[in-house]
Amino acid sequence: MTKVELAVKGKTLTIETGLFAKQADGSVIARYGDSIVLATAVAKKEAREDIDFFPLTIDYREKTYAAGKIPGGFFKREGRPTEKEVLTSRLIDRPTRPLFPDGFHSETQGIISVLSFGNENISDILGIIGMSAALCISNIPFDGPVGAVRIGILNDSFVINPDLQEIEECDFSLVVAGTDKAVMMVEGGGLEITETVLLEALHIAHEEIKKVVDLQKQLVAKAGKTKRTVTPTQLDEKLMESVSNLSLEKIKHAVVIPDKLQRQDALDDILKNVIPELNTGEDDISKDIAFLFNKLEKDLVRNTILEKRVRSDGRKPDEVRKISAEVGFLPRTHGSALFVRGETQALVVVTLGTADDEQRIDALEGESKKTFMLHYNFPPFSVGEVKFLRSAGRREIGHGMLAEKALKEILPQKSEFPYTIRIVSDILESNGSSSMATVCGGTLALMDAGVPIKAPVAGIAMGLIKEGEKTVILTDILGLEDHLGDMDFKVTGTEEGITAFQMDVKITDITNEIMANALEQAKNGRLHILGKMKEILSSHRDSLSVHAPRIFTMKIKPDKIREVIGPGGKVIRGIVEQTGVKIDIDDTGTINIASIDEESARKAIEIVEGIIAEAELGKIYMGKVKRIVDFGAFVEILPGTEGLLHISQIDNTRIAKVTDVLKEGEENIPVKVIEIDKMGRVRLSRKEALREQETEKLKSKTSSVT
Repeated sequence: MTKVELAVKGKTLTIETGLFAKQADGSVIARYGDSIVLATAVAKKEAREDIDFFPLTIDYREKTYAAGKIPGGFFKREGRPTEKEVLTSRLIDRPTRPLFPDGFHSETQGIISVLSFGNENISDILGIIGMSAALCISNIPFDGPVGAVRIGILNDSFVINPDLQEIEECDFSLVVAGTDKAVMMVEGGGLEITETVLLEALHIAHEEIKKVVDLQKQLVAKAGKTKRTVTPTQLDEKLMESVSNLSLEKIKHAVVIPDKLQRQDALDDILKNVIPELNTGEDDISKDIAFLFNKLEKDLVRNTILEKRVRSDGRKPDEVRKISAEVGFLPRTHGSALFVRGETQALVVVTLGTADDEQRIDALEGESKKTFMLHYNFPPFSVGEVKFLRSAGRREIGHGMLAEKALKEILPQKSEFPYTIRIVSDILESNGSSSMATVCGGTLALMDAGVPIKAPVAGIAMGLIKEGEKTVILTDILGLEDHLGDMDFKVTGTEEGITAFQMDVKITDITNEIMANALEQAKNGRLHILGKMKEILSSHRDSLSVHAPRIFTMKIKPDKIREVIGPGGKVIRGIVEQTGVKIDIDDTGTINIASIDEESARKAIEIVEGIIAEAELGKIYMGKVKRIVDFGAFVEILPGTEGLLHISQIDNTRIAKVTDVLKEGEENIPVKVIEIDKMGRVRLSRKEALREQETEKLKSKTSSVT
């Protein structure tokens, strides 16, 4: 077994190989504290000849035994990937994929298994490091290593790899991955931070990444295998010249067509005409022709931007597409918005629910509840395609989580707004930046629903075209620019600062100056969009939709919770059946009563107030005789509260037996509380209650005569 070690934050990061999964092309164990992951990499020996892309699959899986748990539910084994597993798989894939060489088309699979889960909150970071190390020591061609670190901002200080307790207290956190040359991937969010603070966080993170990269290089020196030979795709210069002669001038006119579908149709028509003219030999070279045609298109678009600073739709590099929006147009929803930016449309709807609608999460970290959810859908018609409708894919889950992070911190506290909030974004049309359209539409839909958000949030997607020293930063990128560009990063935030950030880089020479300029240009674009959004809806509505539940909050003493719930939940079920409301009680005595009908909620509140009410000294109650004994009667004056009515306090004249005046079950007996002792026992008087009632009658008569 070969092992290398690095001290990080008072603990040892260990990467070892040679004991586990020895039949894989590459396998390592990455360990930090009590957290251990196994990372394996395998690539088929032969390349697939029927494809022109790299078939890579990365799967991150958590074993519940890693935290000493048994899976919940009916099926006692791990099943379909959880949302966290999907998101972490994407997190590992994104900095890894760009580092495989062009021309490598062998199916490759990386599997990361969490074997032990400690409170270090590092399994995803270990997954990136372990996957990189497994690839580096294997014979699979890979231009790594890749290092990773989580950096948090806690009390204005930077924390490297914050643990489970620290991450809860952090204002902002980022996962950063990259090589020793440059940052390749960033993902994170939190409270508003400035662009300057973000750049400082990335710089500190990259210094830590360099140490992890060096550690992996030490492992490769000890246990690395000879890499497979990869022959890069060779361009047929003669064929390229023929394709260029037949199509270049036509492509120049097609790529500047502003409309996405018209532009694509024009390019498809050109290619359809070129292929028959050149594909005339015995061998079918249509794929080669298409490859060269697409290269011509890519080079032309990139050079036009670099040389003329003009984009396919005619915009300048820092120009945002036309924005429009409509709110409140779905009559039965709680809040709705249609946000349109260029050829991207997001229909975003907010639904307000109660505690019954909270999402229960059973994870290695423990059980928790989620009161805010954002779900993003990308149907095939949004890009003019036909596909089977299936459950949400990795892309949809990833885009939804990014938008959720962007909006999470501007929502009101649960104590102020005790609702479960669900946002659904259906992309109706897409040409770039649909996740950022979701953020903008989500903000408008929240305000339309009457949710008192702290500040509006907008999002913008940025791109980069770089050739040598020539660099152009693009604001609000199109789908074409995303595909042909060198960097894709998304920034969301308020007027005060950034709330979420995601970046993926395809090249390794992104300088700090480029990053600073890109963030400044993104800020200008974000503020422009926020201004447009405020023209549509400047603040949240004063009231909720008539179709949204009204939640009324009341506070009771914790020792009264049992009385409200009742034996086996009998009392609370009775209130629900009687009024039709939803009731939620927590351990602190906070009660949320929800109902679309305010009258029903008020009735439920009255019932609860009656249950928890305590006897007041000197107050007259209309009681019910519960039991009769020789020395008096026990009278219920409040639900669950009885007092002793002594025989001497029943009537103004002396009586021989209690039953001469009272009967068990008799109601509306006026009694006055005359004593409450230290143990809470109540003594009552009927004769004093009668005397006070007579006095009140006399006062009323005198007043009437006067």
